[in-house]
Amino acid sequence: MCSARGMSVFWLCSGQVTLSHTHPVPHFDLQIFGGLVWILVASSKVPDPMLQGWVMFVSVFCFVMSISLLCLYFCGAHGGGGSCWVTLDAICHSTAALFYLSAAVLEAYMTYALGLSSILLAQEYRENIAAVVFAFVATLLYVIHKVFSLLRWKSS
Repeated sequence: MCSARGMSVFWLCSGQVTLSHTHPVPHFDLQIFGGLVWILVASSKVPDPMLQGWVMFVSVFCFVMSISLLCLYFCGAHGGGGSCWVTLDAICHSTAALFYLSAAVLEAYMTYALGLSSILLAQEYRENIAAVVFAFVATLLYVIHKVFSLLRWKSS
């Protein structure tokens, strides 16, 4: 369960409370936007395979990590918020925020460079722009989760 009695504002929830609106920041936004980045980057045309590989690695890694954390919270495996789980949550979200920021900036730069050279068709260019936008939205969401995780870690 997730109770604020005798605790600070930031806590780790378990069970169905994880899925409700009473949880401070829901996890589903990470999966939704991370999945969209994954799909859009996979369908976009980027001539640099290293760049596309990094962006795909980041989106798949963060998607799997977020799903794993969500499943662990839903099952109550953390036992109510021990300090190692709070630390793990802070480390995971901080790493994901940093990874997504680097991937979003690289994707934006490549889309900008390809737009200047007019190599891409209009549809492919729009797909790349959508991938950039959702990558930055996912970055913002991971930063928000990172802030709450770090506040929870500091108060534990």
